[in-house]
Amino acid sequence: MPGPVTVRIHGRIAIAEVDHPPVNALSHGVRAGLWEAVERVDASADLDALVIICAGRTFFSGADIKEFGKPAQDPQLPQLIDRIEQAAKPVIAAIHGKALGGGLELALGCHARVALSSARIGLPEVKLGLVPGAGGTQRLPRLIGFAAAVPIVAEGGEVPAPKALELGAIDVVVADQLEAAAVAHAEALVASGAPLRRTRDLPAPEADAGLVEETRKALAKKKRGHIAPQAAIDAILLAQSYLFDEALQRENALCRELMQGAQSKALRHLFAAEREVARVPGLEGVAPRSVSTVGVVGTGTMGAGIVQAFANAGFTVIAVASSAEKASAATGRIAKAYAALVSRGSLAHDEADRRMARISVTAELASLANADLVVETVTEDLARKQAVFAALGSLTRPGTVLASNTSYLDIDTLAAASGRPADVCGMHFFNPANVMRLLENVRGKHTAPEVLATVMDVGKRIGKLPIMSGVCEGFVVNRLLAKRSREGFFMLEEGATPAQIDTVLTGFGFPMGPYALSDLAGIDLQYAARQVRMAGLTEREKRADFVDQLYALGRYGQKTGAGWYRYGEDRKPQPDPAIAELLKAHAEARGITPREVTDQEVLERCLYAMVNEGAKLLGDGIVARPHEVDIAMVNAIGWPDTTGGPLWWADAIGLPAVREAMLRHAQTAGAEYWSPAPLIERLVAEGKGFYG
Repeated sequence: MPGPVTVRIHGRIAIAEVDHPPVNALSHGVRAGLWEAVERVDASADLDALVIICAGRTFFSGADIKEFGKPAQDPQLPQLIDRIEQAAKPVIAAIHGKALGGGLELALGCHARVALSSARIGLPEVKLGLVPGAGGTQRLPRLIGFAAAVPIVAEGGEVPAPKALELGAIDVVVADQLEAAAVAHAEALVASGAPLRRTRDLPAPEADAGLVEETRKALAKKKRGHIAPQAAIDAILLAQSYLFDEALQRENALCRELMQGAQSKALRHLFAAEREVARVPGLEGVAPRSVSTVGVVGTGTMGAGIVQAFANAGFTVIAVASSAEKASAATGRIAKAYAALVSRGSLAHDEADRRMARISVTAELASLANADLVVETVTEDLARKQAVFAALGSLTRPGTVLASNTSYLDIDTLAAASGRPADVCGMHFFNPANVMRLLENVRGKHTAPEVLATVMDVGKRIGKLPIMSGVCEGFVVNRLLAKRSREGFFMLEEGATPAQIDTVLTGFGFPMGPYALSDLAGIDLQYAARQVRMAGLTEREKRADFVDQLYALGRYGQKTGAGWYRYGEDRKPQPDPAIAELLKAHAEARGITPREVTDQEVLERCLYAMVNEGAKLLGDGIVARPHEVDIAMVNAIGWPDTTGGPLWWADAIGLPAVREAMLRHAQTAGAEYWSPAPLIERLVAEGKGFYG
């Protein structure tokens, strides 16, 4: 079999073309092939320079993640980059697509860089809990300076080629004909007779102490709990204390140390899990249906967000409101939302106009007759949704995908109402729908495989991270969240406070505690959701009716200035004595004697309840793998990504310890709520975890 690197000759310039799909990762075969190409050019009297270029859609995307944790094979990437940099003849990187991670590090080791104007460069290792390990923290600052390098290294941001040219990371940018431009630049370097510019020989930039401190504080706030961003600053600063080669060795050692740490393992798990959830078991080889026109029934907050999500991705969107007045109001709200993006500079005016031109809002359901996909977003009322699906089943053509955005209701019941259950599924967006990344697609009992393939494909096309769930109350996210809410309310009855629970969970890494979040979203919305679920609640869950009490008092949260907390003009939550009185009266009325609830108990009962429910989803076949649970909770509710998600986190703790805690809570909080899931019992007995 031919290797991934092919060398062609153009006059006196050698061209090493790498073809290693899908993203030209720097695997051992690629590294060995490039080493041989450099050796060949240096040894040949007939060759003056080497151009490194990639086939396919991109330049090197980085190191081969499949090799992480395995014994390293020479030449390792730092060795290859050093060999390129020390070459006697010019080596030019020709960049298209993206030069990321090790790919950019290799390009930085070349003597020049030529890129298409559409290319982008970046060092995203920090997103995997790592720092660059092949010289990125040492070479990039030498080319563009400390201040410009920090956001690229410590935040993992990507830089468009024109900006990279301005900064000095790229030498030439062209609109097309990349190979010809790279060869021409190589020939010009040879003709000039100038000494090769080796990045390692450039002086290390000075690091302003004030900027370093300011940057560290900003990163600590922006990436709370993450180790790698601070380590990236440490790595860049190595140049201030060590010669280049020593700094490289220390950078690589720091990278390897982080690679063995729990955070990087968790973040790399999520990176791989995102790709895994896209491959739905049973859909291999199933072609999606064609979708270009999308209908959205309902133009409230969620409906308007879904409209924007599709229009932003280039779909023609027909939105249906319940009246002409509401249609007009919805058009105005959507236009206002785009105008706000334009005013902030995050969207060009002409692009906003193009998006609005793709949207039509009407009060006529019949306008959806020719839609390829319809998403229903009306109020969470079963009878109303059944009526919508009955109408859609009649007026849309066979093969049109009919999806519900319901959070809790039974997809199979809606499918039956349509008369076309094979065409019906769930597409559960999260608010705001045009921003939130997760999309829960729901497989009904009779949903056709092509329909499932279609909504997975459409989800990716609109920039979402779609997962597949089976039918159950709350699907993945809301089902697990309901268990956290249950335990939180029970602990409020027993003696905990909203501030304590919020503090414990934000200390664990959640961006907001459940009660501050409830106030932000609106107690009225939480009350409505509780009413939908009331029939399925246990008697104790019904008695823990704090949401009902707040709703009756008109304490809807931030929108009314009071909810679980009270709010002033700064909208910051402040403890409210009225809530303390409400909790006291609630306990007295129900004959509950308050006790001390420890922070450890808060953490375990809130989080282990979610782990247990995730195990039930997995054991019951609602989700195919633990990956779906972890991806859903990290991307929907801000479960800290540094822990890898609830099931990865439980594996890290050890399922025997988790099970033991569940049994302990069963003694005090009730076996009805704390009996370990059958899957947990089986995995513990087998000495396994969710991930093996």
